Amino acid sequence: MSNNHATFIWSIADLLRGSFKAHQYGDIILPFTVLRRLDAVLAPTKQAVFAAVEQAKADDIPVRASLLKNKAGHTYSFWNESMFDLKTALGDSENLAANLSNYVTGFSENVKDIFDKYKIADRIAELDEHNLLFLVTQRFAEVDLSPTAVPNEEMGHIFEELIRKFAEASNETAGEHFTPRDVIELMVDILLAPESETLAKANVVRSVYDPTAGTGGMLSVAEDHIRSANPSATLTLAGQEINPQSYAICKADMTVKGQSVDAIFFGDTLLNDGHAGATFSYGLSNPPFGVDWKKQQKAVTEEYSQRGFAGRFGAGLPRVSDGSMLFLLHLISKMRSAQDGGGRAAIVLNGSPLFTGGAGSGESNIRKWVLERDLLEAIIALPTDMFYNTGIATYVWVLSTKKSAERVGRVQLIDGSKMFRKMRKGLGSKRNELASDDIAAIVELYEDGADHARSKTFDAEDFFYRTITVERPVRLNWALTPARFAAARQAKTLSKVEWGAFVDLAAPGIAQSTDLRDFRTKLNALLNQGAVSLTAPQLRALLAGLSQRDKNAPIVLDSKKRPEPDPTLRDTENVPWAEDIHAYFEREVKPFAPDAWIDESKTREGCEIPFTRHFYEYVPPRSLAEIDADLEAVLGRIRARLEAVKA
Repeated sequence: MSNNHATFIWSIADLLRGSFKAHQYGDIILPFTVLRRLDAVLAPTKQAVFAAVEQAKADDIPVRASLLKNKAGHTYSFWNESMFDLKTALGDSENLAANLSNYVTGFSENVKDIFDKYKIADRIAELDEHNLLFLVTQRFAEVDLSPTAVPNEEMGHIFEELIRKFAEASNETAGEHFTPRDVIELMVDILLAPESETLAKANVVRSVYDPTAGTGGMLSVAEDHIRSANPSATLTLAGQEINPQSYAICKADMTVKGQSVDAIFFGDTLLNDGHAGATFSYGLSNPPFGVDWKKQQKAVTEEYSQRGFAGRFGAGLPRVSDGSMLFLLHLISKMRSAQDGGGRAAIVLNGSPLFTGGAGSGESNIRKWVLERDLLEAIIALPTDMFYNTGIATYVWVLSTKKSAERVGRVQLIDGSKMFRKMRKGLGSKRNELASDDIAAIVELYEDGADHARSKTFDAEDFFYRTITVERPVRLNWALTPARFAAARQAKTLSKVEWGAFVDLAAPGIAQSTDLRDFRTKLNALLNQGAVSLTAPQLRALLAGLSQRDKNAPIVLDSKKRPEPDPTLRDTENVPWAEDIHAYFEREVKPFAPDAWIDESKTREGCEIPFTRHFYEYVPPRSLAEIDADLEAVLGRIRARLEAVKA
């Protein structure tokens, strides 16, 4: 039935052909579909609401929202106080544009913003200009979208089908706010996998949240799966979206399904959490890949520095060029705590959050915090070319605040990069898709948890390491030569020194020496003779300019007789978490640099997840004999052709 309704509504777009481009159809058909649904939903109470408005005007008193809400019935939290509905607006065809505008502005504020974001006033004007307004409105008025004819769940399917059709018709924008259905199906199946028995029980209450809701695809698939597991489950959907049109589509989808009209919040999730203080049973998100957060930097940094772990970003801040890990931290903050029954979440990220940033960086600190709190259950590598707007490698992070006993302290990596089928016709960058058996196979790997070619499980600490700084002593010689003196004078500290007679005195130079004390004594004598007075920093700058590295020279010592480090020889080593840094140093560094030491003040703790390394399969190079045989075969063919030409 829902397909018939969707096909009929889709056919209305044929009226637009010629006057509008294909990618514009959705901007008109979708808001009119919402308008017709709300028109049918409010039909039984329409007259009562309008009568209350008229009575208030007659009594010269303000119209109270609570009164209109009561007149509209307790099922819905919105109403319309206009005298028109679609059919009565059509009754005065000469003034149809004005009638429709009056009707739309008559909706309560919590629904009117859907039409504002759709810019329905502009759409009405455009249709009127092309003499199509009456025809389009008439066709919509003919569709029975009342809740008795089309229940909320079915209406949701109709709307989603229309969204999908218009997204496919508009290839250039399809992927920006629209996550492929197959990816969502996998994420939802993984989230619900451990709860199959619990979900089937009576009186189940669940909530689903998406901080980057787009057009609401993730929320809709989660709802479908939970309802199929338990039709009587009490389910709350919530989300937030920054793009006005996507927000309108998503909020409309939630509204036509009977969800709260306040479930979807408009705005930037990082700047303003529309569901502050709320936590949810399930979280799903596909945040933008590799997008900078310069616009949000001031607010996010303030939340980090002022609120710390009482806010969302206490674990750390990633580099400004990529904000995806901020969405990871935000999603974690929205997961229901273990004490409240536990929360589960799945988020799609690119490869960067796995390994970007060395020990002590924001990204490394975030990864370490997530693993230390034992929130990460699994990471699933998806095939490339899975999304409409990018073909890069992507990964699903599966999070939980209440792990099963066998997963505590463990992280599972699943390589699903080869589990896909080619699409017959690509959509944007999307050329691969997960078939239902691919999704089932990945879910089975997740549930099984055993180690084999495509799935490996690790202790959380296997991804931790310490970065040690290895210092080598500086070895120098000193000499006063024209070349070294000319180079030394370029130092900023020495730029204003009046050298005077010293220039001539320095011409014969001072012979090369590896004894700093002896060389300094000779240099000071010349400076005094030339009447040049240098401050301590200036003398150090001059000595540095007259020096040269010399691997055969003795080690330079500081005032406390300790070796001075050579910055050019400084190196770092990443030491596995379980290994003692001194034992590692003795084994891996000392044999090759006997004079090296660890600067322990610079030791940093880090965390990275080298996913690809764990699934790398070594392919040995071809043997020389095999290569020679191939070359000989090619040369043989060339010789045969040359002989044929000569003949």
